Amino acid sequence: MKPSKSEVVSNEGTRIGVLSDSHGDALRTRFAVEELSRLGATIFIHCGDIETIECLDPLAGLDAHIVFGNCDEPSDLQGYARSIGIAVHHPLGEVIVDGQRIAFTHGDDPKCMQRPIGSKAHWLFHGHTHLKRDIKIESTRVINPGALYRAKPHTVALVTPNSGRVEFQTIL
Repeated sequence: MKPSKSEVVSNEGTRIGVLSDSHGDALRTRFAVEELSRLGATIFIHCGDIETIECLDPLAGLDAHIVFGNCDEPSDLQGYARSIGIAVHHPLGEVIVDGQRIAFTHGDDPKCMQRPIGSKAHWLFHGHTHLKRDIKIESTRVINPGALYRAKPHTVALVTPNSGRVEFQTIL
């Protein structure tokens, strides 16, 4: 596998901002990216259900990766995402960060959820359910950051793979 531009090794540990389920709420998505940046995220992964190009704008110029969700129309979003420097992976993405294999998908396809677990990825990020979670399935740590739409509260996750630290952040 060709290393991604996200392959980073650092002593402190790289922080990843994980978002999902914006469902067209561009303002809340912008607040989420700003908060994750303030907290030290340098890589951003959006787990789908983006719905509008305006929700992609806050990720422009960042080390950002997306997959599409069941409410997205890839033909409407893919070209724009790539034109502003966002890496598009669909339906399943993978990056290596601090030597750990991180897979991500939307979460609506059981095969895409099972494949990283079966191949012993260190981490699997997903959305779809709008419910935050942090569990271990076999040897894979599975994180759902929650959602930026139709959730109470609206949440994202800040993940430091090197230390195993996961912090859920509430976005107003």
